[in-house]
Amino acid sequence: MINDDERIALFLDYENLAIGARDGLGVSPFDFGPVADALAERGRVVARRAYADWSYFDEDRRLLARAQVELIEIPQRIGGSRKNAADIKMAVDAIEMAYERGFITTFAIGTGDSDFTPLVHKLRELDKRVIGIGVQSSTSALLPPACDEFLFYDRLPGVEASPTARHARGRGRPAAASTPKPTTAPVVTTPPAPAAETRAAEGRAPTPAPVQIAPEEPALEETAPEETATSGADSDVGPLVVRTLAGLQRHADGPVLASRLKRAILRKDPTFDEADHGFRGFRELLRHLESEHVIDLRAGAAQGDPEVTFAQGESAEDAAFRLLVDVVGQLQSPGVRPQLSGLKDKIRKREPGFSEKRYGFNTFLSFAKAARARTLITMDWDEDTGDYLLGLPA
Repeated sequence: MINDDERIALFLDYENLAIGARDGLGVSPFDFGPVADALAERGRVVARRAYADWSYFDEDRRLLARAQVELIEIPQRIGGSRKNAADIKMAVDAIEMAYERGFITTFAIGTGDSDFTPLVHKLRELDKRVIGIGVQSSTSALLPPACDEFLFYDRLPGVEASPTARHARGRGRPAAASTPKPTTAPVVTTPPAPAAETRAAEGRAPTPAPVQIAPEEPALEETAPEETATSGADSDVGPLVVRTLAGLQRHADGPVLASRLKRAILRKDPTFDEADHGFRGFRELLRHLESEHVIDLRAGAAQGDPEVTFAQGESAEDAAFRLLVDVVGQLQSPGVRPQLSGLKDKIRKREPGFSEKRYGFNTFLSFAKAARARTLITMDWDEDTGDYLLGLPA
């Protein structure tokens, strides 16, 4: 039953996460999607709150509003500490919700700040499960051990560090050295103002100004519906089912039943309907994936609610690993080993429809590591390139 799901309240120390992702991973604006998907695999998120001075995160504010996150404004006060104000407000709200909403079983705290460790301890004293979420490079070593579970944002499916950030981390240099300056860049819109004033003094500004501004506004209005129209579109339902099943298997204590899989998919995409993909019911969709050797169905405890697992034995997964080995073998030469970056594009030249998500792997890196675990390839980190070098076993 749906009441068996965990009921999760999410609290985000947004400045900590956004700045950590920008400086450590080169990701800006902060992508909330991977966090939402990870929590959807664990239960129902009944409350979502993010705390920040939103005047510094204008684009992020729009993205979070679309993700149904409640934005709590913590304005900057002259002579005061904005950081402490956000921390205290978030901690007070979390404790208040723990007492007033007894049905909430789990609190997800998005931060890497060790100042929240007492909050985590108090929530656990109140018999609440606590999931921490933070960027690895900006997370205090004191925080993860205090939580029941800690999710590093860097490792969530769908999070990819920029090549420059990955290279900097590989050399052991903080990526933050090159990124703090750009925060002021978007705010510096003053240079055009003097030019406009001089034109106004010459009496020429009134006519061109409306002509320049008018085309920009419709352009923004046209792109917004395009994003929302395509965001939920997925012509192939297989990757969504496989990706969700992989996440449930990683975190479930028992077998994954079809009903639980369907609920997790709906939490990720509330608009999901198997009929949109040509199936009369969810079990018919599962039987189709079973016929393609993607999953296996076994009789469950309740009639009509089978257990769902990944297909065993020779399957499309084995063919995908053989494809990886073939491409690595072609690119390898004496003294030269191919890098992981760009390898997926080369595989897609051989197999245009290739996607590691079809086989239950969240990222191409995890797919490559699975091949290494099967001793199909070798894979070593190279400090000079800031990337993995691949090869075939001797």
